[in-house]
Amino acid sequence: MSQLAPYALDWHEVDPALHPFDSSSVEEVVHVLGPAGRVPVRPRVPFADAVMTAWTRDKAQPWADAMSRALVLHYGRWVAGWRWSNDEGDVGGGPVSHWCCPRDSVSTPDETLDRVVAAVTEWRDWLESLAGRFEAYPLVLADVEDQRILWECAARNLIIQVTDRTGCGSGWYGHCRQVLTWFLTHWGVAPDVAGELVDKAIGGRFLSWTGPDTALVTDVAERLSLSLRSDDGERPTARRPDHLREWLTVRGTVPWPAAPDTRTDGPAPPSRDGAAEDIRTFDAAVDPARADGMLAALALVRADAARGATLDFELLRAWQRRVLATPEPPPFRTLPAFAKGGRERYGIDAGTRDRLDACLAGSTADGGRPLPLAARAARAFLDVCFFHPFDDGNARAAFLTLVFVLAREGAAVESVRLFRAFTFRADDPQDAVYLAGVLDRQLPESRRTSAPAGA
Repeated sequence: MSQLAPYALDWHEVDPALHPFDSSSVEEVVHVLGPAGRVPVRPRVPFADAVMTAWTRDKAQPWADAMSRALVLHYGRWVAGWRWSNDEGDVGGGPVSHWCCPRDSVSTPDETLDRVVAAVTEWRDWLESLAGRFEAYPLVLADVEDQRILWECAARNLIIQVTDRTGCGSGWYGHCRQVLTWFLTHWGVAPDVAGELVDKAIGGRFLSWTGPDTALVTDVAERLSLSLRSDDGERPTARRPDHLREWLTVRGTVPWPAAPDTRTDGPAPPSRDGAAEDIRTFDAAVDPARADGMLAALALVRADAARGATLDFELLRAWQRRVLATPEPPPFRTLPAFAKGGRERYGIDAGTRDRLDACLAGSTADGGRPLPLAARAARAFLDVCFFHPFDDGNARAAFLTLVFVLAREGAAVESVRLFRAFTFRADDPQDAVYLAGVLDRQLPESRRTSAPAGA
């Protein structure tokens, strides 16, 4: 679900030493990817025109997302930063100048593809330059006290490089934080610990559209160097929480809506099949076979919903067989699983599968005072995300689970982009609240758009 988010990339995902790249073949690669043959042509109207706004939303943005997915599939996660533009571009505050945003950068097919090639190359060059700068400071955590001045010089130099590269535009400090975290990770600090140390050193003092003065840069570098020793003089160590356990704790504290769904008319099917459209747009752009598998699974999901099937792991396995096109339904994973570039770890024990089934059983409206449909669908979606039952395709399994819970009660939504593209955290109850709220707002919208004229 974080495939297109460059700010979520860890160093091991972008380290050039781990990801070979042939700069001479970028143009050829870009031109043979599926989206290259479907570049939308920008309308000849002013940028402020409503036609331009609609074209950007309905044509240019989906195309850019499809190109990102195709590039990631070909090169790996590291390439997701090709759209991390300066100032207020696609993501904002990044080091890429050859790409701005779909409205500005998607024009004619030739010009657009040239910009993609240039942006991919520029992003890769930046990663390689960072790797070179990291290696220019050969640091050893065990000798951090003796090397304190060297650590400070390295941090100060990296901050200056990021300010130069980003121009200190909107949100530039996000990438600066990331680069400093990458640097610490490169030299052996655990990623989660590195991020905390960097946050404490910066202390929220970097601001958009404002370059830090020399005194602030020096202070951040000094604080970061001093933080590399804990109070007992030991080197920073990794903390590897079990995010499945954290989710199960959070799950019970999320302020889900307390009242049952009192709508008497029930949600009606929307005028568009958002799930199928998303699969045909985004999955097909990555791999037509992937889209075929998802569409086959979607049909099975809806058939199971129509017959009132019980939601449990066995049902998920049947869908996942179609998703992955495997001869047999895939088994429950047997090892700890990782997601979000290794930042979340989901443990496993003898009772994990049974706990998943128990959680999924709460997706029905039977008995007691059940949660509203939107909350139950959102919770089931997150259950599958954080139980992470399969070795592959868990994001797709979670998406299908959400579709099933809605369809079982005759509901659907027109837009599913949020549920497939946004990254939800296991330890943050507000993410769950946000998802349930957005879904709840879409259900009445589905009723309204599908109602006959004059109803």
